[in-house]
Amino acid sequence: MIVSTGFAKIMDERQATGRSLSDLHQQAPKIEARNIEFWYGRTKVLHTINRAIPSRRGPPLFGPSGCGISSFLRLPPSLTPLIDGTRHAGSLLLDGMDLYGRNVDVVNLRKRVGMVFQKSNPFPKSIFENVVYGPRVAGLRDKRHLQEIAERCLRGAALWDEVKDRLHDSAVGLSGGQQQRLCIARALATNPEVLLMDEPASALDPASTARIEDLIFELKDNYTIVIVTHNMQQAARISDQTAFFYQGQLVEAGPTDGMFTRPAKKHTEDYITGRFG
Repeated sequence: MIVSTGFAKIMDERQATGRSLSDLHQQAPKIEARNIEFWYGRTKVLHTINRAIPSRRGPPLFGPSGCGISSFLRLPPSLTPLIDGTRHAGSLLLDGMDLYGRNVDVVNLRKRVGMVFQKSNPFPKSIFENVVYGPRVAGLRDKRHLQEIAERCLRGAALWDEVKDRLHDSAVGLSGGQQQRLCIARALATNPEVLLMDEPASALDPASTARIEDLIFELKDNYTIVIVTHNMQQAARISDQTAFFYQGQLVEAGPTDGMFTRPAKKHTEDYITGRFG
């Protein structure tokens, strides 16, 4: 039984644009969580999470507020050491390498995994300096190379045409949607393999949200993107694979069209149909 004709319409529109993919099962996982558990102090917020994410896909993780998905997104050790009192169990793999292993180079990991937060957080610097901040910290000083990086990343974030004539203006003067795309450009500047996005459009107006969603479609051809969203319609629009979290547990994961029209789990159906959340 189809639980939502609205979601079925979104599925039909996605398939009409050629976004349905049949080869997901053939890909080795880029990221894999194995029996992951996570605590803030004595509070356990993730319970035995197992999830494989293939390369160059944008699987949204969705669920009600407080369900644990933002904690899951922050599992890479380049992020969690910043949070006092946290601990974990299980393994988190990137290309088969356990990110909690003793020999992991956290500095290199921060280059490989970029993060875009819910609220845009441009530095109080120029647009140009925001984008090249990461390469500068890494020691790059060649002006021509930095200029190339800035243009490439701003183009990648669909922002170049809007700011190319004011690169040395303050980034805080940009609109909210532009600031968020600038933060995406800044994350791209270190050539990451993975982009983690925590509700990247939740604070934006509908037009800016649509631009961010379109940008995600373009970026996932070159990056593995993992997105947290509490917006079910957005989750249905932006990817072919989706995962539903509830009370710290991964309830259901699989093809988006099936999950939103014929969910396998009652908790998923109840949330999608508005019985709770």
